[in-house]
Amino acid sequence: MSHKHLHPWQVITGGICGLVLTIGLARFAYTPLLPSLQIQTGLTDAAAGGLAAVNYAGYMSGALAATWIDDVRWRHWLYSAGLWMALLTVAAMALTTWMPAWALIRYIGGLCGATGMLLGSGLVLGWLIRQGRRPELGLYFIGLGLGIVVSALGAWALAQLWPTWSDQWLAFAVLGLVFFVPAWKWRPPVPPKVVVSHDAVVAVLGSRRWTWTMLSSYFAAGWGFVISATFTVAIVEREPALAGQGPLAWAMVGMAAMPAVFVWDLVARRVGDKQALLLAFGLQTLSVMLPAMSGELWAALAGAVGYGATFIGIVSMTLALVGRRAPSNPGKAMAKLTLSYGAAQMLAPVVAGYMAQTTGTFKGALWLTAGVMAVGMALLATLPKDSENPDR
Repeated sequence: MSHKHLHPWQVITGGICGLVLTIGLARFAYTPLLPSLQIQTGLTDAAAGGLAAVNYAGYMSGALAATWIDDVRWRHWLYSAGLWMALLTVAAMALTTWMPAWALIRYIGGLCGATGMLLGSGLVLGWLIRQGRRPELGLYFIGLGLGIVVSALGAWALAQLWPTWSDQWLAFAVLGLVFFVPAWKWRPPVPPKVVVSHDAVVAVLGSRRWTWTMLSSYFAAGWGFVISATFTVAIVEREPALAGQGPLAWAMVGMAAMPAVFVWDLVARRVGDKQALLLAFGLQTLSVMLPAMSGELWAALAGAVGYGATFIGIVSMTLALVGRRAPSNPGKAMAKLTLSYGAAQMLAPVVAGYMAQTTGTFKGALWLTAGVMAVGMALLATLPKDSENPDR
């Protein structure tokens, strides 16, 4: 089918599949497969946190590159390349146990994640704006929740069929082909070339105070996101009474995330972006505290649901907010803000991994994460009123 005649549902569906592939598999498959990796290969908590940090170093590198790319043709080409590389990195994890090779693979996987989250979402948002559609990304970001569900249920099913960790990675790569085809076929078409200067994007994003407040609060959001995204399954499996329930908790994250994207769009329309973000921050802080306070299954599942329902809202509302303020190049504006998110994603897993290895539990890391989120929420409360979009 010609890209010129794509329908909105095709562009959105293709984008969703692209997120499942570049984030759900290239990034999130690591979370439910981590316990098997640790048991079968001897991967330590500190090394596991290091690999997660390397993955986010790749993500941050991709975000940094996205801030430099003005030519929409290059953004489209790199997004397309990211779809291919996502498949290859998932398969490559099965081919070695050499830590430097794993680090390189996870780094490239992080780059792929940036193409889906930033370049893909920017292309879709730009297409919606050009088509006169409502410039929201809630529906697009359903791919994040779906990716988590696919990785959780896939890991559980694959463990029944192929208990070997390497076979599970290869099977995930084959599964990725199911999402690659529509993601590739229904990519947003390349629009006319638009070049936007750095100064223009900065001007659109708002005052220096607004920008630094958003950067700081989004750093806290990144910290809260990555701890649960990396260690949710491992945290649950460490509780003796909850052994075997890790995949269930991870699936609950994804199932909560999928409908939440619509809910947060509605909340933001009703009360405004700032108040909706404050609410999401508060609920995510609570969801992080629950498994730290109790080792019961209800706390683990409630925390997983709360995390899934809130992180997706924070990401969706924040990226859509900055994207709408730079309609000629939303991906570039999103990437600038994402640098702070990525910095937290590099630092937090290393800190949490070493804390867990030293103490034998993730509870300290969870309390620290709740504190960081609370600081981010306090900063967000001071956000100047020009953050509100008059066109909502």
